[in-house]
Amino acid sequence: MCLALPMQIVEINDTMARCHSKGIERQVSLFMLKDESLQAGDYVMVHVGYAIQKIRQEEAILAWEMFDQMSALAADSDLTDPQDKEHA
Repeated sequence: MCLALPMQIVEINDTMARCHSKGIERQVSLFMLKDESLQAGDYVMVHVGYAIQKIRQEEAILAWEMFDQMSALAADSDLTDPQDKEHA
């Protein structure tokens, strides 16, 4: 399964961007969005270090709300990986 996370662009330097989300900063390649008009403050979906799609702020907020809900549900219903319990 693949997962992309929303991040906000803080700074752009050529084809790389410093992006921020939920207290985490990462260097992200903008190569796949080279035909998009991107600037600091924009939101992108990031997958394995590459920005793969420009999104609106509302979409980023909604995505994080859904991830937070899924995380809470997993914690509440003990939906953890059985291997994690073996190493605890």
